Amino acid sequence: MQIKKKIKVLVVDDSLLFREAISQGLSADPDVEVVATAHDVYNARDKIIKYQPDVMTLDVEMPKMNGIEFLRRLMPQYPMPVVVVSSVSENVFEALQAGAVDFVTKPDWKTGRRFDTLLNELIIKVKIAATARVGHWKRETSSDSIKRTDSSYGMDIIAIGASTGGTEAIASILKAFPADMPGTVIVQHMPPVFTRMYAERLNNSCLMEIKEAQDGDRVFAGRALVAPGDYHMRIKKKGSIYFVECRKGEKVNGHCPSVDVLFDSVAEQIGRTALGVILTGMGTDGAKGLLAMKKIGAKTIGQDEESCIVYGMPRAALNLGAVDRQVPLVSIPQVVCSMIRGK
Repeated sequence: MQIKKKIKVLVVDDSLLFREAISQGLSADPDVEVVATAHDVYNARDKIIKYQPDVMTLDVEMPKMNGIEFLRRLMPQYPMPVVVVSSVSENVFEALQAGAVDFVTKPDWKTGRRFDTLLNELIIKVKIAATARVGHWKRETSSDSIKRTDSSYGMDIIAIGASTGGTEAIASILKAFPADMPGTVIVQHMPPVFTRMYAERLNNSCLMEIKEAQDGDRVFAGRALVAPGDYHMRIKKKGSIYFVECRKGEKVNGHCPSVDVLFDSVAEQIGRTALGVILTGMGTDGAKGLLAMKKIGAKTIGQDEESCIVYGMPRAALNLGAVDRQVPLVSIPQVVCSMIRGK
């Protein structure tokens, strides 16, 4: 019988106490082996070459060179799955932009966040990261904004769902959208606070208005709403006006917000004049909702395997027959624009 291979992990943190605690916690999982630890990025570089880990956990704030700058230098030369460990700050988005697969937040006595909570999340995210595809960091991609020549759109709503790897995937799509795209609603699996910071960050770099959704926010052309962490977001319609309902609730497919919850509401409320996009992520969230959208006549797009960090959600949707077109991430903005114009 074939023995299951353990995930080799390199733990990088300047705190000896934190480094040892993470190492011991990860090593307690039967599927994980911590092959080495490092106290700074130069030590980490040597350990990467020596031990060739499958995944690296990386502290952001470190001496000599911070984790974000290290990622910027590492990924083009030696792409590897990285899970960042950070305090609650916008640094996590810098890290994700630089190539990290995901992040966990450090314990915080003010919020009551415990170390065992961090460790449980880290184990899960290390296992997901071990399946991530990061080779694309060696390739150049273009994110130039699409120039519109046709002002008539046949769609009312664009709905986007993503998980692991989705923050940068969504950003690349929204940055390419013109300012007057149809109203867009987004679920990215992300904790509270970070969804607000993520939306604000996107708003500063996109032509559309991007904001974290609040209960009752209207959805209209030129605006994209990001579901708030710990709240399910649904589309509602009153007359010709679309708005969102944001409510706390039980996790669906292990998530709140859930892509399926959003997509199901779009299928019910919008129907044929909607377009659904399912992006990189672990699991199956969004697959059934996208199928519901397609059955009602909506257009649907799935990100292809080659450009996904984790080809889970798009694969599940494709296998269900929920995807009209499967395309690389770099082509999604143009395909969206073509499909909403009926081409």
